[in-house]
Amino acid sequence: MAKDVAREGLGLRWSRWLHRARLGVRRSAVDYFRGDASDWAGLAAVALTIPALAWTTVLMPEWCPPSALALPILAGGLLLRPASLLLLYAASAVALVAESAALGPYREGPARVTPGSVLVVTAVALTGLIIAQFRARVGVPWRRGHTMLFDLRERIRVQSRLPRLPGGWHAEMALRPAGGQSFSGDFVVATRTSGGRVLEAVLTDVSGKGMDAASRSLLLSGAFGGLLGSLPPHAFLGAANGYLLRQNWEEGFATSVHLVLDLESGDYELLSAGHLPGVQLHAGTGRWEEKSAEGPLLGVYDGAEFHGVKGTLRSGDVLMLFTDGLVETSDRDITEGMDRLMGEADRFVATGFRGSAWRLIEAVAKDVNDDRALLVVCRD
Repeated sequence: MAKDVAREGLGLRWSRWLHRARLGVRRSAVDYFRGDASDWAGLAAVALTIPALAWTTVLMPEWCPPSALALPILAGGLLLRPASLLLLYAASAVALVAESAALGPYREGPARVTPGSVLVVTAVALTGLIIAQFRARVGVPWRRGHTMLFDLRERIRVQSRLPRLPGGWHAEMALRPAGGQSFSGDFVVATRTSGGRVLEAVLTDVSGKGMDAASRSLLLSGAFGGLLGSLPPHAFLGAANGYLLRQNWEEGFATSVHLVLDLESGDYELLSAGHLPGVQLHAGTGRWEEKSAEGPLLGVYDGAEFHGVKGTLRSGDVLMLFTDGLVETSDRDITEGMDRLMGEADRFVATGFRGSAWRLIEAVAKDVNDDRALLVVCRD
């Protein structure tokens, strides 16, 4: 009986120890991926390469020159905190001194610790320290800082996804940033309201382009996404205008077009804030019609009013909304660009507009150094 009790007590203590160990491993893993964990393991791994390189340099200086110590220093600058870097630099300095003592004066042969080798290692060390200090100053996690821009780009892409539409409807959008970059000053936010009956989509062009407009684009896309569907359609642009005014940006204006589409009847309304007109293809006649609403730029003055234009999408009709980068260049005005866009879009009338948004940007404005965005909504 006593043995059974002792065995149960030992098993209980063992299970508690395993539970604490499991929690500790989990916390360490979370800290590791957040970048909050200690970098002693990384420091030890990088520091171990220094004596290995020094020993190889002494044995084979022709194949492993003293300047090879720049490699672990560069790796440390990308991975370690500034305080840990100082320890790594101290170890590198000791290795240089040891190599110089073992190989002899640099005047006796080229495979020695020369002043040039010292300058190369020092320059790389200073560069690594500057990178580490900048990373620490902006608060970027030391281990996963290089993935933050990738995560930011993916968040923008997720925010720009269009909601699933009922049968008989198709919508797609394509974004092409300026200069082949990953960030754009154009964005789209969309949602379905009124129990899913109404599609609301907002296409916005933030002043500037590429990386210059990316931070403002991210901020506005999040704010506009929160406003869209939370306010009556006619109140959205007014609220967006007030939001921009409160930011007090030096270059804080934007153009925007707000589509409110009834997915049952096909009736829609476009409300514009200084944006280009949309174009609608009437399947019955095969002609394109401009749909131009009136309203000032967002972020210019308070109390702005926005007046919409109405229309109806019937079977086979198509509505396209786009930013100026798609139709305007230095050697082509907006009217000519819109004519070219509609001419290229005519090619999809017979085959359908699925997959047309990206191909239209490729055909009309492939090499334009400006942000380009195109939203296509069609009724099958």
